[in-house]
Amino acid sequence: MHTSPFLGELIGTTVILLLGNGVVANVVLKQTKGESGGWIVITAGWAFAVTMGVFVSKAFGSVDAHLNPAVTVAFAVATNDYSHVVPYITAQMIGGFLGATLVWIFYLPHWAATPDPGAKLACFATGPAIRSTGANFLSEMLATLVLILGLAGISSKNLGELAIGVGPYLVGILVWSIGLSLGGTTGYAMSPARDFSPRLAHALLPIPGKGSSDWSYSWIPVVAPLVGAAIGGFLIRLYAL
Repeated sequence: MHTSPFLGELIGTTVILLLGNGVVANVVLKQTKGESGGWIVITAGWAFAVTMGVFVSKAFGSVDAHLNPAVTVAFAVATNDYSHVVPYITAQMIGGFLGATLVWIFYLPHWAATPDPGAKLACFATGPAIRSTGANFLSEMLATLVLILGLAGISSKNLGELAIGVGPYLVGILVWSIGLSLGGTTGYAMSPARDFSPRLAHALLPIPGKGSSDWSYSWIPVVAPLVGAAIGGFLIRLYAL
């Protein structure tokens, strides 16, 4: 089987979005078996989605398994090696769109059964609980900073062989922790591939009664994670975590 870092990033990100936005759809769309499952189900589903995405990404050729433009930027800053930025982010953005499209296909009968356009958008993109530009930006920036520092800790040489065997599970726990503790304000996008690409899919797909894709908010889950990632990358580089 031909594998490559680009393919690994693309397929791994596709799996994350299929499972991650899939659990949101299962909880918020009408007449599903998981309807009204709640925040614990969503955060757990996203954590497991990331864990599986990492495994799949590595299997298809990406040793790094970044699966997130913010992670790619952070480690580019940390190492001063920007060679992966364009190919990785391109693959991740494509994967985000494909994963979101698969969610639409998977839950096809449930879009028409769900009257709330906001619930439909939530199956694709994030949104603020209370709309406040400064607070929303800070939420996404800090959540992403915690993600980057947590990933640096998991991949630290101090952990030795531990990170090789259980690293993907630790990444899932990290994402679960962030979702439970910091996700309630903006939905913890922490990744342009998790938000922009699925939001674009929402705008383009023929979803009945879908309403607005809320493009006025869309810049925050793109820019804020990249800022948080750059700060995290600088701290890693400075202190060699």
